[in-house]
Amino acid sequence: MKKTLLSLSAMLALVSCEHKELCYDHMHSLLHLQVVFDWSHARTASPASMSLYLFPADGGKSIRNEFTNPAGGDVRTTEGRYDTLCLNSDAEGIRYRNTEKWETFEITTVSTSMLPEFSSLGLRSDDAPRALGAENERIAAPPRMVWSDCRTGVDVSAEEHRLTLSPSAAVGRCTVEIRHAENLAHVQELSASLSGMAGGFLVGAGKASAERVTIPFEMTKSDATTLTGSLQTFGHCPAGHTAHTLIVYALLADGRKWYYTYDVTEQIHTAPDQHDIRILLDGLPLPEAAGSGGFRPTVESWRDVYIDIEM
Repeated sequence: MKKTLLSLSAMLALVSCEHKELCYDHMHSLLHLQVVFDWSHARTASPASMSLYLFPADGGKSIRNEFTNPAGGDVRTTEGRYDTLCLNSDAEGIRYRNTEKWETFEITTVSTSMLPEFSSLGLRSDDAPRALGAENERIAAPPRMVWSDCRTGVDVSAEEHRLTLSPSAAVGRCTVEIRHAENLAHVQELSASLSGMAGGFLVGAGKASAERVTIPFEMTKSDATTLTGSLQTFGHCPAGHTAHTLIVYALLADGRKWYYTYDVTEQIHTAPDQHDIRILLDGLPLPEAAGSGGFRPTVESWRDVYIDIEM
């Protein structure tokens, strides 16, 4: 009986040792990968967090790692070949779609209303005029700042265990200035929209996506005859020769509603720096407000004016 117990104890010990050895080997199949974010292309960037995505070349499920240090850090992953991309994960209002594959990974923004500034005055946005040909475009919020980078065919092994990515701006800015505007003192509220802009950014491909959206933004009075506004964008839509229409919406102190249409396609497409598009316009013939009773809501239709731009 003692011999039987001793034999059973030896067998259990052997099984126990083999089990520990297998776990030890499994843990060593994971490698330390040093990830470095080089900010030389965006020296003023200071994101609160960064995401790194590893897409196995064999088509397996992607691996996401999160960093609270914008300089990077260490992650553990299996040996293999990966396509990679990174972007800051702290931008509010940014949404992700088609993230299953590296080449389709896209960031976009939420939908919004056309005239959010007018809602407090009791005016609805759903009857705001749309640009001709852009009536079916999604009304999208302008994106917050995003920095991203990508690399393909990254080999991760015991010998190659450092990955350096250099994020740069995936979002640009478009500024608008309208000079020689008339009767700005008679305006109760202003807003604007820009059509034909890209609805998202393909991080892996490093280019704007094909969805066309209209982006609303605020216009303000810089002085008695000048209006200015700015919005961040993913750029203009790359699909064909997309037209871009700027509409300025004005609510007068007497409750009348006017909108002014400008074709700004050339100024956008020929901008020297597509991350810093500047639109300069001349003339906004706002009428004087009628009567002297101050603002009163009205249900009458929007009145339109097309402004011809001299080239």
